[in-house]
Amino acid sequence: MDAITPGPLAREVLERDDVERALAEHDFAAAFSLVKKWGGLSQNRIAAACQMTPGKVSTIISGQQQVTSYEVIRRIADGLRIPGRMVGLADRPWERQPDLPDPPTPPAAPATNDAPWRPAVAVHLAADLTRSDLVMDRRAAARAISGAALSGAPLLDSVEDWLLPSRQADRGRHRGRIGQREVRELAATARAFRAWDHRFGGGLRRKAVVGQLNEVAGHLEEHHTPEVGRGLFQVMAYLGGTAATMAWDSGMQKQAQSYYLLALRAAHAAGDAAFGANVLAGMARQMLYRDRPQDALELVHLAQKGVRGEAGPRLRAMLHTREAWAYAAMGRAAAFRRATSEAMEALADGDGDEEPYWVAYFDDAELAGVTGGRLLDMARDDPQQHAEAAAESIRGALAGRGSEAGRSHALDLIGLAECHFLMGDVTGAVDHTHRAVEASARTRSNRVRTQLGLLYPYTVGRSSSRTVGEARARIREVLSS
Repeated sequence: MDAITPGPLAREVLERDDVERALAEHDFAAAFSLVKKWGGLSQNRIAAACQMTPGKVSTIISGQQQVTSYEVIRRIADGLRIPGRMVGLADRPWERQPDLPDPPTPPAAPATNDAPWRPAVAVHLAADLTRSDLVMDRRAAARAISGAALSGAPLLDSVEDWLLPSRQADRGRHRGRIGQREVRELAATARAFRAWDHRFGGGLRRKAVVGQLNEVAGHLEEHHTPEVGRGLFQVMAYLGGTAATMAWDSGMQKQAQSYYLLALRAAHAAGDAAFGANVLAGMARQMLYRDRPQDALELVHLAQKGVRGEAGPRLRAMLHTREAWAYAAMGRAAAFRRATSEAMEALADGDGDEEPYWVAYFDDAELAGVTGGRLLDMARDDPQQHAEAAAESIRGALAGRGSEAGRSHALDLIGLAECHFLMGDVTGAVDHTHRAVEASARTRSNRVRTQLGLLYPYTVGRSSSRTVGEARARIREVLSS
């Protein structure tokens, strides 16, 4: 066997036939028992290495619980230094560079929660955040993935001042070198980056966005006319919002939140309340994925309060769907239906209205997809009442936006496959799983792969079905790539 980084398990243990077989079959009850017997590791040490509780390890060993989550499999592989190929994963980072010491961590950007809401502060925060991000290497990025985003009072208190009137930008030390034409060119670049992220997802061009954001911060350190200054802050807000979604899609939650906060400050400095509300909606979505629906609801209400009469129909509809999402996560079905109806009414009011490009994506198909996703959330607890409605709504989204939607198309197919599993339609579930796998393989979105991983448990325990086994194998192939 190839040499691996020294870890809790000796090389001789990993080379045993029974250990290799148990790992290949994801039989972690047998694998943990063999690790205890031949590796000399206690149950507590296995738990600590794999970031589990001793009780969970005990239930796995006893066969009361199976390990079906790819995230847990990754933790086991990394904690016990099991080469990725032995458990159906790609090579782990510590396999590729086993002997390199950790480089020093780049200096973190200063916290944004206590800094005053002045334009100059947004410029300094942008410069510091982008500078530290641009020198981040692979290992520092891996550490960034483990960073926890703010929630609760520390987060909510940090955005309250968004409601205050914006101040005039401070005068720079030097005369600016750009005018309105250059600002329009920068805005066009920001729009192109946003379109790329919306279609494909992932962090493929994240550093390019961060580099452009750093350049805009440099321009804002100079003196400009009020019109040019507002335009630059607006571009900073757009780029910050895109950098946030790209970081989030790459699994860097803390980094994503820092860019969201920066984008909110930049929108405030630009006097762009509508885009600020859009940023708050993005922050709310991040909280919803972290199972913090109350935080999400407060962020949405803050957005609705701050934007008031400046919100067009699409933005109002989108904010109502975030509100509905939070209610669904709380199990408040009546409030979910009411907020969803308000979203439909708002969207119906927008026929022919011209709205900013960054909210143009929110149409009937997007509303159907979001609604279907929330119905699916509730169907996991009550499939008989919600699964068919969720499937119908998601089918509407698929028909409306097609495969060119990229990331959204893949998420729709994953959701529809899960709906069919919940309804007991295994044939339909397998068919949509294959389509979901093909769509997922065409994206670089960590979010898509996370959702695809949620399908995996539905395929476990159905080993007698050849078609389900084939679907399971295809999911593993994409998740391990």
